[in-house]
Amino acid sequence: MLAVSDFIRLPYTRDLTEGGILYATRSLCYTYDRMGGSVYSRLRRIVGGVAVELAFRRYLSEQGIPFDTKGATPFTEPDRYDVALGGHRCDLKTFILSKRRQITSLRRNPQQILSAPALIPQDQFDAGNHTDRDLYLFAFLLGLTTNSSDEVDKVIRSGQPMYLVHPLRSAWSRPPTWHTLGRLALKSECTAPLRIEIGGQNAQRNFVTETLTLQPRERTFAQNEYYSLAYLHVDSLPTARVGIHSPRLGEPHLIHPHEWGNIWVYGMHIWLIGYMTHEEFRRKATLIHAGTRVFQYSSTQTSNYSVQVGHLRPLKQLFERVRSWESLKKLEFQKGNKHQ
Repeated sequence: MLAVSDFIRLPYTRDLTEGGILYATRSLCYTYDRMGGSVYSRLRRIVGGVAVELAFRRYLSEQGIPFDTKGATPFTEPDRYDVALGGHRCDLKTFILSKRRQITSLRRNPQQILSAPALIPQDQFDAGNHTDRDLYLFAFLLGLTTNSSDEVDKVIRSGQPMYLVHPLRSAWSRPPTWHTLGRLALKSECTAPLRIEIGGQNAQRNFVTETLTLQPRERTFAQNEYYSLAYLHVDSLPTARVGIHSPRLGEPHLIHPHEWGNIWVYGMHIWLIGYMTHEEFRRKATLIHAGTRVFQYSSTQTSNYSVQVGHLRPLKQLFERVRSWESLKKLEFQKGNKHQ
């Protein structure tokens, strides 16, 4: 059985959120939303998940634990494994806990997590692209998010970092045919200049960005040629509408002030909890149906397989085995060289 003393606590730094945002904005055209909810909630989940993965890799490097990232998830294939340990593909599952009361309670009594469910979406587990030797690693990220305009206003008043984005609908971000959007024109109705970043793909499907300064009520043209456009980003909340026009799509896309979302994740703590092999998880898991209230969510958006966190295996034991596997591999390699 797992114990609280088996948890590995990692520090949370600003660069983890920045790395998560970089990935999230560039993966907008490809990520599959199995959780439901708003697009901003989905982006914050991606930011948090990538932040934990980056912290996990940093920990492995600092501890001298050999790992491989050849299968690390690219933007275009969101369900590939994260890292490999000792030849075992690893899938890191992160649960973000963002309710202040729950965070406070957990910091006082982390024992609560042991009775929580370790969840894997049913469709993902049943996909058939796993082997029994694959490993599932589970982590919890304790951190705040802004889910309302009032919370964004508090962040602005307090001077905390934020990242305001407006994702474009599928006609822009996932066009049915791959043709240029034409010379993009942007216009702001704000009374002061507005600095704005746009990001999308060019003809070769490379991701490109540029930053423009929009003068009040003046049309400004993008310099790059875009075949898809994923998002717009501003440093400060616009006080009026912002519009963008594509000659190919016709009608301009207008963005009202309330249609910008803050995807910054204000991380506090990362807890690496435990692991289990794919084969063992399959034997021990029970099915939790969509709409069920669980420790992590007031209502699950999809059906999940579940194993109680307390039944996971300690990660420190896994890391010691990885060191042993790698040492044995090096020894066998050296012996092989001597016989050549």
